[in-house]
Amino acid sequence: MSLPRFDPAEYSGQLADKAARFAGDFAPLGVPAPEVFASEPLHYRLRAEFRMWHHGDGLVDYAMFAADDPKTPVLLDDFPVAAAPICALMPRLRDALRANDALRKKIFQVDFLATLSGELMVSLVYHRALDTAWEAAARALAHQLGVQVIGRSRKQKIVLDRDWLLEEFDVDGRRLRYQQIEGSFTQPNGGVNRQMLGWARRQVAGVGGDLLELYCGNGNFTMALAPLFERVLATEVSKSSVRAAHYNIEANGVDNITMVRMSSDEISDAFAGGRAYRRMKDVDLAGYRFSTLFVDPPRSGLDDATVKLARGFERILYISCNPNTLRDNVAALADTHEISAAAVFDQFPYTHHLEAGLLLTRRG
Repeated sequence: MSLPRFDPAEYSGQLADKAARFAGDFAPLGVPAPEVFASEPLHYRLRAEFRMWHHGDGLVDYAMFAADDPKTPVLLDDFPVAAAPICALMPRLRDALRANDALRKKIFQVDFLATLSGELMVSLVYHRALDTAWEAAARALAHQLGVQVIGRSRKQKIVLDRDWLLEEFDVDGRRLRYQQIEGSFTQPNGGVNRQMLGWARRQVAGVGGDLLELYCGNGNFTMALAPLFERVLATEVSKSSVRAAHYNIEANGVDNITMVRMSSDEISDAFAGGRAYRRMKDVDLAGYRFSTLFVDPPRSGLDDATVKLARGFERILYISCNPNTLRDNVAALADTHEISAAAVFDQFPYTHHLEAGLLLTRRG
């Protein structure tokens, strides 16, 4: 029993196979040859989660489990696909846990979050209540390692300093800044994420008008796309993500974005003239000149109401983490829209997963 192989020599062939499979699956829908965006073959993951396995006399080790044997731990000394700062921290953190009973006792899991800009956070998860002794030891640990430390147990979260990181990177010559809150979704592959943002911007360059964005999260795409449009109406249902998005609007100095905490089916209902939503009371939908719909939905894809909403847009920019539901949605839109551009983004090398991007434009 073993974990997947992370062999850079095999990477390009594996990616070519995935891209070919995508092109074949979408061929009946008239997809053009997709652009292929590769990942770095190692040290690409900015998030990593490990079980902590207790054995021997006070020993704990990082552990993962293979899908075909979920009860047998595979103990890890390193994890070469994790970002280099995470890899460098792993042995230092493990040794610190082994040396301190207050930190080691009943620890169950460790989650790492890194940024391209060099910040790092560690969340320690326990099967016990955390007390003042743990907090004192954790503060010393945070100082020793130079990282943010969060403690979690059932119905308990201890934040020693802050529970977020600030990510910064350049896209098309512009510096973007993002607050990333612990426990909220962030893009796991920072290098590929930058390529996704660049590709998305190129698809709508020069379009103008207004943008409607659904499932905006913390504003990952919003901040990159907003300068290309007159106004942006962005929606997201997660409270923590909306809070981060508001922070990011301020941090990026963007003044043409309106954020509304609504689900995709609620915003679809609002567009269809359904019930009045209190959260929309200050939004004049009729005053927008929407030229483009941007969606980056969960793996389940777009629901029927959102597909119906999408039919009314001249162009639909669709980022998907699930080619199967993407194919179903595009097929449902095939009578009104055609695929004008396609791309695949390898967020998860050495797995079958593949992120995809499509630009759909209204048929003439």
